[in-house]
Amino acid sequence: MDDPAWRWIAVSRRTLHALGDRAQPRWTHPAAWWVWALGLATAASRTTNPLLLAMIIAVAGWVVARRRPDAPWSRSFAVFLRLGFIVVAFRVLFMVFFGSGIGAHVLLTLPEVPLPDWAAGISIGGPITAEELLLALFQGLALATMLACLGAANSLASPTRLLASVPAALYEIGVAVVVAMTFAPQLVGGVTRVRTARRLRGRSHRGVRAFAGSVMPVLEGALERAVDLAAAMDARGYGRTGPISRRLRISSAALLLIGLLGVCLGVYSLLDAGTPGNIGLPALCAGAVAGIVGLALAGRRTVRTRYRPDPWAMPEILLCVTGLVPAVAMVTASLIDPVSLVGQSTPPAWLGLPLVPAVAIACAMLAGVLTPPPPGAPSLRRLHAERAQDAVTEVAA
Repeated sequence: MDDPAWRWIAVSRRTLHALGDRAQPRWTHPAAWWVWALGLATAASRTTNPLLLAMIIAVAGWVVARRRPDAPWSRSFAVFLRLGFIVVAFRVLFMVFFGSGIGAHVLLTLPEVPLPDWAAGISIGGPITAEELLLALFQGLALATMLACLGAANSLASPTRLLASVPAALYEIGVAVVVAMTFAPQLVGGVTRVRTARRLRGRSHRGVRAFAGSVMPVLEGALERAVDLAAAMDARGYGRTGPISRRLRISSAALLLIGLLGVCLGVYSLLDAGTPGNIGLPALCAGAVAGIVGLALAGRRTVRTRYRPDPWAMPEILLCVTGLVPAVAMVTASLIDPVSLVGQSTPPAWLGLPLVPAVAIACAMLAGVLTPPPPGAPSLRRLHAERAQDAVTEVAA
């Protein structure tokens, strides 16, 4: 049993047992979910191929269905999908009324509004071609896919746990960012509660009248939650600062400034082909190191305590990898074969599915298998059993 091979097998079994549905339910680190979602969003930003975009939306929806916790803020994925549908519709309508008339396959012709000479190049109405409609559809679908990825991150990552992971030096900025990111999930939760209450009271929860009757309760609930949050933060000593010397404060500010300048210089040097190649990478690394040291020194000013911090273990690492694989594959494919990632609209042609990007996007589905289930989330087997029992009860009634 002291053989290294047996020891490796035992460690591998424990690692596999800690992954997926067999693992103990726990919260996955929210930063890992955001890395995974931003990786998919990066992949979506590199293509207008509707087949690849549909795969990204399907992967995000499947992972949300498997790993969405039972919380009000976890229902925002459907809202972002509806928002994406609205974006696609607006993009197509904008192309219909303000199209440039590209292409030769004219579908219909709208009355054209004459414009003055200073508005040359802009047209309102006129011929509508199949090429410009397909172009608008593909571009709108790409933006809708990125919104769906952000909606998946909002549905999977707890905003309060994400705030707890922000460095101490950026805690105040992190509060503002987290509040901004959680506006949509909190709004969805408030609307859901109000609609449920109206339905239980026998009132209509659809239509213009129901919407008008739900605005004030939603705003009132948001105000009450804001007041409760402010009271809880004040009672827990939010904003309390620790003793810090003037020299340390000046040093941290100087390091942050030097780090910011170094990162900006490094990024500019790497992106600009005319800059010498021996400047960009050293400046970027030096700026990153100076910024990290400055953040560590500035964090001493803020006194923070963490209760049960979220671990960063093997599931989080694998989750980040499954999100970065499609991003790297799409960026590489855009450099090697960019034509395969573009939806052919001029002229219209049958769409092809590039193999490597498709396999990379499919790898992102492993996020729903390798991560542990969140606490209180029912398994798929239990959901199917409950739905079957409800169906049997309805038939018996």
